[in-house]
Amino acid sequence: MPFPVSISPLAPSASIKNVAVFCASADGADPIYRAAAAEVGRALALCGVGVVYGGGRLGLMGSVAEAALDAGGRVVGVIPTLLVDLEVAHQGLTELHVTDTMHTRKAMIGARSDAFIALPGGFGTFEELFEVLAWQTLKIHSKPVLLLNTNGFYDGLLAFLDDCVAQGMLTQKRREIVLVAQTVEEALQMLGIA
Repeated sequence: MPFPVSISPLAPSASIKNVAVFCASADGADPIYRAAAAEVGRALALCGVGVVYGGGRLGLMGSVAEAALDAGGRVVGVIPTLLVDLEVAHQGLTELHVTDTMHTRKAMIGARSDAFIALPGGFGTFEELFEVLAWQTLKIHSKPVLLLNTNGFYDGLLAFLDDCVAQGMLTQKRREIVLVAQTVEEALQMLGIA
């Protein structure tokens, strides 16, 4: 499937109505990750911003969705058929879209979102994060991409990106498109939501 050219850029003056949240279908070893995920969902809902995410009921994904729903928010899940049972698709969302492939899932999440926040996660989260960053460098979109660095989770990745710059594999300008927040409040402020 080609790059999702249907993702429209966010005009600098446009308000953020929906945020894609990339995160794990696991809880992680430290309860702080689950607490931060719930705080993200609740905060977005209280600001009137919809959550778009992977559609699962488990782990950090479930925490984001449940907290947003409990706070009266809109939550759109997008999950491929392959993962409906594995990630246990959340049936209580505002909308749940079941797609045929992972590529279709990511294209739909991208098209429905005005910004992207990555919480702690594994390969799937990293892949989603790096894909939207690559789309941004290719000018497929100009939407903000932010890492919520809860408990220093992304410190190693950020050091690696700095090393990529030092090694001449990544320009400093492209390195700087990765926004980094240490708290949910800071993340919302950086995105102009709070």
